Amino acid sequence: MQHIKAIVLLITILAIFTTPKQASAQKKVTLSGYVKDKESGEAILGAIIYIKEADLGTETNTYGFYSLTLPAGTYTVVYSYVGFLSITEKITLSESKKQDAELQNKTRMQEIVVSDTRRDENVKGTQMGTITLSADKIKTLPVIFGETDILKALQLMPGVQSAGEGNSGFYVRGGGPDQNLILLDDAVVYNTGHLFGFFSVFNTDAIKNVTLIKGGMPANYGGRLSSVVDVSMKEGNMKEYHAEGGIGLIASRLTLEGPLKKDKGSFMLSGRRTYIDVLIKPFVTGPLAGSGYHFYDANLKANYKITEKDRIYLSGYFGRDKFKFTSSSGSFNADIPWGNSTATLRWNHLFNNKLFLNATAVYNDYQFAFAAKQNEFQFKLSSGVRDLNGKVDLDYYTSFNHKIKTGIAYTYHKFIPNQISGSAGSVELQPNNALIKYAHEGAAYISDDFEPTKWLRVTAGLRYSFFGQTGPYTSYKTDINGKRIDSTNYSDGEIVKTYGGLEPRLNMRFELTESSSIKASASKAYQYIHLVSNNGSTLPTDLWVPSTILVQPQQAWQYSVGYFKNWLDNKLETSVEVYYKDMKNQVEYREGYIPSTIQDPELDFVFGRGEAYGAEFFINKTKGKFTGWIGYTLAWTTRTFKDLNNGNTYPAKYDRRHDLSVVGTYEHSKRWTFSTVFIFGSGNAITLPTNYYFVQGQVVPQYSELNAYRLFPYHRLDLSAIYTPKRKKQRRWQGSWAFSIYNVYSRQNPYFLYVDTQGDVSQGVKASVKQVSIFPILPSITYNFKF
Repeated sequence: MQHIKAIVLLITILAIFTTPKQASAQKKVTLSGYVKDKESGEAILGAIIYIKEADLGTETNTYGFYSLTLPAGTYTVVYSYVGFLSITEKITLSESKKQDAELQNKTRMQEIVVSDTRRDENVKGTQMGTITLSADKIKTLPVIFGETDILKALQLMPGVQSAGEGNSGFYVRGGGPDQNLILLDDAVVYNTGHLFGFFSVFNTDAIKNVTLIKGGMPANYGGRLSSVVDVSMKEGNMKEYHAEGGIGLIASRLTLEGPLKKDKGSFMLSGRRTYIDVLIKPFVTGPLAGSGYHFYDANLKANYKITEKDRIYLSGYFGRDKFKFTSSSGSFNADIPWGNSTATLRWNHLFNNKLFLNATAVYNDYQFAFAAKQNEFQFKLSSGVRDLNGKVDLDYYTSFNHKIKTGIAYTYHKFIPNQISGSAGSVELQPNNALIKYAHEGAAYISDDFEPTKWLRVTAGLRYSFFGQTGPYTSYKTDINGKRIDSTNYSDGEIVKTYGGLEPRLNMRFELTESSSIKASASKAYQYIHLVSNNGSTLPTDLWVPSTILVQPQQAWQYSVGYFKNWLDNKLETSVEVYYKDMKNQVEYREGYIPSTIQDPELDFVFGRGEAYGAEFFINKTKGKFTGWIGYTLAWTTRTFKDLNNGNTYPAKYDRRHDLSVVGTYEHSKRWTFSTVFIFGSGNAITLPTNYYFVQGQVVPQYSELNAYRLFPYHRLDLSAIYTPKRKKQRRWQGSWAFSIYNVYSRQNPYFLYVDTQGDVSQGVKASVKQVSIFPILPSITYNFKF
């Protein structure tokens, strides 16, 4: 509580003493408008509008809108965005004026950039631990099986580590996989992996850009402790029709986009499907005949400008993984589908040149099912999460160039744990659905981004979040043996338990020189829903559970300080950040936990505290034929649970001391682009048996303390080359070939370890630890096209 009071007091002092006084009688006017891509008509997020004479600037919001207030006069206005040609205009402002700008995308950029932000944003902005990657940049990186993956690209950044070999799951600054808020056009994505996590659910062809926030989370985000991954889909070309796609070793994709009405509305439709099942079908014989696996997904987005001040957006995602098994005799078969479905409806309204509104409605559904049939016996297991969400956000640009953002949000949750049904002949098994849980989640926030002096910029915010579990629900009291002795029934909609609290957010930038600054941030966050897993990343069988009478919300304070310096006219960005994260009410399974489809999983939870701290070093070359970055993280992550490891502190399973990524891209010519990635990481912590005993003739292991051992270090080198043939005149078709080699020197990296025991009581037992590796050197080739 003292932390909250101190930060709220600091925010109040800054607001009082840094607000300019309206003493000047000089007339003030407002310059506002939208910045768009000239070729496609899509809004440009983060474009910079700079007034030279006033040394004043701002950037566009998510929908390309900007607003600046300044004294009447004649000014030189510069519109810029990395990768686009800048526009400089002389404008005389005697009255407030609406001025839109269309920036031309460079037909052949001289540089490939890591982040599509202004060139000095690394130094000038307040945000820390924030990384933006464009889809074009992601497509240049070497990938496994030729499938580009935005989540694997984020794993190459400092402070972000992979959940395992080839896995799209990730951890951020010592947090668990459930502590990452992953959004696709404002819809929460609960399961981010296809093929058990080896590929992400995001089709890069349908994505505009992705932003990772791992420190100093703005007040408009909440519900998770560690990070935000905000993925934006393409809006669609408002000028003309286009198509692009690719044919790879295991999957193909196709994207169509174009105007619904030129300069008024557009659409984007994208689909992807793997054909693993088709390729392996001729080779699957014997007991596995009739079995197969495939995944597919589809993205849709459309927008339409109703009036000059109103626009609507509709976007959606639907994806499914399907695994099927049929025995050779046909007497037993199993069908296992799982996947996400999302739909987002947004309405933009411009009240005036200073006030912008966005209202959003979201439907989100994640489902997992297992259906099996053997002769007359049928069995089905299902689980999932379903959300209905609504929110309203307001951007207000004051006359003193304070950018105030405020809003409210509400979500209705339905959590479906393992539900069983079945039949045997005429006898049917029907569940009573006693384990289904319902909850309300809400939040309100306000934040202010302002620059009281040239050397100080502040983004200060305050968020209040609320969570309430509701009925129908039955709460049981048990004795020391776990036997139920009493119960309390809650009716439909009746409040069972509520939680809530303030979440202050503060980011500050202190400018040292034109090319260097120091930044600091402090933030608190609550997390009301949890995923407790024995795995390294989210698998389809994992369960999301809400905070209840027994399960309190997770909470965390995070502090970070960093030094940021640009070199060589902003061609080279460097930074050093140190952070500390204190996490409470962390959730794990108890020792000896055995999964059950009957008992409520929260009865097997134990609760404790977590700590994470470390330093991140980042060098990023953004301009020239050769671009790339080096990221290094030195980190510690620990957990302390009264009911685990005898109450002693132990390293978390994703505690990784050293993590290094080296990424380079060289544009040799207009036809050839080469890229390389090198990764090194300390081995993850694991628990192994240290002794074996014979108990009634059976070998019984005795395990070490939790995570007392380490896997071997992980490292690999990847290479890729993109060849783009010269396009013939008058031909719209443009093709390119992407060649990639994953794990060039075929390093046998550990996927997991297991202990192999041989022998019996009479002979003795010999135990040996063995390593399982899954990916040797893997070359791939993909043909990409657009027209």
